[in-house]
Amino acid sequence: MKLRSWLIIGLIILGVAATSLCIAPSHNIGITIDTNGTDVSVKSSIFNTLPPQMTLEMQQKALTDIADPNSTVESVKSDMQSIAQKYNYTANVTIVSQFGTDQLPMPAQVSGTSMVPTLKDGQPIMVLKTKDFKVGDIVVAIHPTYGLIVKRLAVINGDQVYLAADNKNVETSTIQLGNGKVETITKTPLSTWLPKDSVIGVVKVY
Repeated sequence: MKLRSWLIIGLIILGVAATSLCIAPSHNIGITIDTNGTDVSVKSSIFNTLPPQMTLEMQQKALTDIADPNSTVESVKSDMQSIAQKYNYTANVTIVSQFGTDQLPMPAQVSGTSMVPTLKDGQPIMVLKTKDFKVGDIVVAIHPTYGLIVKRLAVINGDQVYLAADNKNVETSTIQLGNGKVETITKTPLSTWLPKDSVIGVVKVY
């Protein structure tokens, strides 16, 4: 009789332990950052809900990263993993956008008229961050003087690229210098050589 009682107690203990194991939260999770470049949603591979503060932190940081010209797929994933670690999760991060899996978009806005008539001043555009570009693509690059610029990729020569303006109009103006002298100023849209590494990506939506 005693043996039977001990067996029953043992089975109850095993049952409780098994139940505890079943409901214990998993700390190894898959995280999907779903974005179109302007909005971000965070999805998890586990059934139970992630901590709301963790989800909010990931959304805010992902939005900041996506708008950063210097961010990459790897840097975004690293930032998401760092946030997950704060909440005792080990995260395997995937980025999904309108351009595909682990393809990072970046929103931007045209400033100036150098790409008229293709692009207008103030026009919003969406860039796919990539080093896979070709002659004829409209690209966004970092210029050492002017910051972000958007141009037509006209020439690839080794590790250099020539970025040209679509707007071929030449503007002239005159200024009075005094003593009856006049100076004529000619203004042409910027076209420039830059290192290939300066190109951030290709304009896909405009």
